Amino acid sequence: MQIVVVLAILLYMLSAAAYCAYLFLQREFLQKAGHILLSLGFACQTAVIGWAFIDTGHVPVNNLHETLSIVAWALVGSFLALNARFHLRVLGIYTAPLAAFILLAAIQFPREPLQPENMLRGIWLTVHIITIFIGDAAFALAAGIGVLYLLQERNIKAKTRGFFFKRLPSLDLLDTTAYACIVGGFTMLTIGLISGMVYAKILWGRFWAWDPKEVWSAVTWIFYAVLLHERLAVGWRGRRAAVMAIVGFAVLLFTFFGVNFLLKGHHGQFTQW
Repeated sequence: MQIVVVLAILLYMLSAAAYCAYLFLQREFLQKAGHILLSLGFACQTAVIGWAFIDTGHVPVNNLHETLSIVAWALVGSFLALNARFHLRVLGIYTAPLAAFILLAAIQFPREPLQPENMLRGIWLTVHIITIFIGDAAFALAAGIGVLYLLQERNIKAKTRGFFFKRLPSLDLLDTTAYACIVGGFTMLTIGLISGMVYAKILWGRFWAWDPKEVWSAVTWIFYAVLLHERLAVGWRGRRAAVMAIVGFAVLLFTFFGVNFLLKGHHGQFTQW
C-alpha cells in the first residue's frame, strides 16, 4: 500500500499548489481543483488506514510513521467537514501544505511495529485514538483560522488595505468558524480522555497513573475549557480568542510531541522510530 501513500502525498502537494494559486489569482476553478485533489488524497489515506485496520484489527498507531499518518488523515478529514459547513475555502492554503508536510515526514520513519499487538486492541482504545486525533485536528484548524483572523484584522486597521484584505473572509466568519472548531475539538478531546481512562482501567487496573501524557492532556483540556468558559461567560471573541487558539495549539503540540520526546511515560512508544 506504500504506492497509495505516495499517491496521497502527491495529491496533497497538488492540492496545496492549487490553493496557493487560488489565493493569488482568485479563480474559482482553482479552489475546486484544490478541494477535489485534497478529497482524493483523503480517500487514498482512508483506504490505507482502513486496510491496515482490517489486516491487524486495530487502528494503525504502532510507531511514529503510522501516528503521523493518522494525524494528516484527521487534519484533512476535519477540514473537509468544516468546509462543507462553513465554506471557508481559503483555509485550504493552510491545510493542504500541512497535510503534505506531515505525510512526507511520516514516510521518513520505519514502518515496523514497536509495541505488542494486544496493547492496541479493544473498542475503548479505538474510540480513544480516533476522538483524540480528530480533536487535535480541530484545534489545529482553529489555530490556522486564528492566524488568518490576525492577518485580516491587521489589514482592516491599516490605512492602505493589504494583499489579504480581499482574499480573506470576514472577521465574523473567521471567529465563528474558529469557535466551532474549538467546541468540536473540546468535545472530541473529552470523549477521548474518558475512553482512554476506561481503557487504562481495563489494561492496567487504574483510571489514572499520573503519566506525563495524562497530566499534559489534562492541562490541555483545562486550557480549552477555560477558553470556552471565558467566551461564554465573559465574551472572549475576536483577537483575544484568536491568540488563545494559537497558544492552545502550542500547548497541544507540546502534549503530543514534547512530552513523548522529553519526558518518560507509557505513551512514548507511539512516537518511537
